[in-house]
Amino acid sequence: MGAVAKTQTEDAPSGRGLDARDTVALVSRARAGDRRAFAALYRRHGRMVHGVLLARLPRTELRDAMQEVFTSALAKLDGLRDPSRFGPWLATIARNCARDWFKRHANTRELAHEPGALDDRRAAHPGADLADTLTLLAGLRELPEDYRELLSLRFAEGMTGPEIAAQLGMTPGSVRVKLHRGVALLRAQVEAADTEDSHD
Repeated sequence: MGAVAKTQTEDAPSGRGLDARDTVALVSRARAGDRRAFAALYRRHGRMVHGVLLARLPRTELRDAMQEVFTSALAKLDGLRDPSRFGPWLATIARNCARDWFKRHANTRELAHEPGALDDRRAAHPGADLADTLTLLAGLRELPEDYRELLSLRFAEGMTGPEIAAQLGMTPGSVRVKLHRGVALLRAQVEAADTEDSHD
């Protein structure tokens, strides 16, 4: 797992210090046209959006997709019924953005975890074995989308279980269970690939 532990980019803002009351107040101010309030929402939720997109899109598309998600959120902000659910609402916009990208690029099957996206990881982990990293990323690519998303948020974005729960509107217990299951599924994928390689 160490090979994917820290792939956070400079474009992914921090998500620390989340508080539902603060979020409600920021949404209210952003609805009234306060740009600084919306910038604060970006700083609080950007890392989560980055992780959701990272689990779905080619790495080269992340910057544009981040901009598209937040532009769409700003345009739709008045339609948000429950401002305390801003994080889960924003995650849905990010997932829809990724789905729309694949509809527009129907022939593209490259994911954020393709070998071409490994340059940052190799630089950050020079001792990591490239073959192991490729196997790990291939296994991650095969996981169901919800596990891939949570593992990306945890290991690529460095978010804690409680942060993920708060951002996605899940309980900490369900995040913990899904992370545990996701890691187990990923381990099984990697072990199966290792077994295949040893028989070749």
